[in-house]
Amino acid sequence: MTARDGQGRAAGGNWSRRGVLAGLIGAPVLLLAACNDSKGDGGSAAGPGSGSSGGGATGSGPASASSAPKTSVAVITVTPADGSTAASFSEPVRVTVTGGTLGSVKVTDSTGKALTGELSSDGTGWTSAAAPASGTKYTVTASATDKDKLEADANAVFTTATPANTFVGYFTPEDGSVVGVGMPVSINFSKPVTDRKAVQQAITVTAEPGVEIVGHWFSSTRLDFRPQEYWAKGTKVTVRLRLKDVQAAKGVYGTQSKDVRFTIGRAQTSVADLAAKKLTVTTDGQVSAVYPISGGSPEYRTWGGKMVISEQYQQTRMNSQTVGLGSEYDIADVPHAQRLTTSGTFIHGNYWSPASIFGSQNTSHGCVGLKDAKGGQDQGLDGYKFYKSSMIGDVVEVVNSGDKTVEPSNGLNGWNLGWAAWKAGSAV
Repeated sequence: MTARDGQGRAAGGNWSRRGVLAGLIGAPVLLLAACNDSKGDGGSAAGPGSGSSGGGATGSGPASASSAPKTSVAVITVTPADGSTAASFSEPVRVTVTGGTLGSVKVTDSTGKALTGELSSDGTGWTSAAAPASGTKYTVTASATDKDKLEADANAVFTTATPANTFVGYFTPEDGSVVGVGMPVSINFSKPVTDRKAVQQAITVTAEPGVEIVGHWFSSTRLDFRPQEYWAKGTKVTVRLRLKDVQAAKGVYGTQSKDVRFTIGRAQTSVADLAAKKLTVTTDGQVSAVYPISGGSPEYRTWGGKMVISEQYQQTRMNSQTVGLGSEYDIADVPHAQRLTTSGTFIHGNYWSPASIFGSQNTSHGCVGLKDAKGGQDQGLDGYKFYKSSMIGDVVEVVNSGDKTVEPSNGLNGWNLGWAAWKAGSAV
C-alpha cells in the first residue's frame, strides 16, 4: 500500500514529475544528435561532446552550401500556356526567358510538322513566323542558359481552338483539268468577305511559263484571277489556297489549305458574227471551221462581247420560265449545249428550226444556234462538230449583235474589262 503525505499526495510524486519532464527535455537532444550524425556509415551516433566517431563520420555539422547542386536562374515562359485546350490560332506562339538567353525552341504539331520562328536580337524571346493552325495539338520544347552557363528546360503542350464560324472558296476550274485559253480562276466564297486584302493575299496563282496574274473582286463573295491576255497553250497553272484560319470577316475563318493545278490545252477561239450569221473557229492560229448560225432576234438580241464556255451538256432541257420569258419555249432535249453566261446564254445545236435560217436569219431568244439533229447523234452536222471541237474555257466572241456588251461578272467573262479596269478591282 502506498504511503501518503499530509496533503494526500503519493510519496515521491514530485520526483516522478521531474523525471517525466527530464525525459521530455532529453528527447530532442537525442534526435538532434541522430540527425547531425546521419552521415555515418552504419555505426551508432556518438553522444554529445564525446568526440568519438564510432562508426560514423566526424564533424556532425550541416553540409556546406558550396556542396549543394546549383540550378539555373533562367525562367522560360511559353504562350499559349501548357495545358491550354482552346488556345488562340490568330496569334503567334511566343517563348520568353528571364535571367538568361534562349538556346533552342521547337514547336511541332501532332504530325511532326514544325512551326518556324525567329529569335529576338537579345536572345530573350522567340516568336513563330505564323500563327498556329486551328484545332491542332502542339508540343513546345525550349532551353535557355543563365550567366553561369547553367541550363534550364521547358516543355509545354497546348491545343488551339476550332472556329465556330467558317467559310470556304468554291473554285473553277477543277484540279487536274485541261481547259481553254480563256479560262479564268474563279473563286466563289460561302460567306461575304469584308477583309478582301487578307483573303486575296492568302491565294496565289502562278503559271509556267510565267506571266503576270491579277485578282479582281466582282463582289464580296467572288474573286477571279487572269492574265492580261489569253493564256498561251500548254501553260501550267497552279492555284494555292491558303485560307485556313484567315479571317474573312469578324469571327469568320477559312478552313482550306489546298493546291489546284490545271493545264491550258490547244488555243481555240471563235467569233460569232451575227450580222454575217456565221461562226468562225480559229485553232492554234489557223481558221479550222466556219459554220452558219442563227442568233438572237431583234426582239431578243444576243449579248455582245467575249464569253467563255463554262459548262457543256450533251443534251439539256431549256425552259423559258427559268430566264423570265414566261411560256415562250420548253425544249426537253436541246443537243450540244455550251453555257456562255450565268443568265442563260448558250451556244447549242438546234433541230426544231428550219435549216434555211442558219446563215440567213437571227430568230432565237438570245442564244446562238447551229444546225443539229434530234438526239444529237448526227456527226456530220455543225452542232455536233462544233461541240466536239470545244472545251470548257474556250472563248466565243459575239460581234454585231446589236446589243450591249455582256456584264463581265455574267459568267466567266472578265475579258470584257480592260487591263487597267481589271487591276483596279484588286485588293492587293
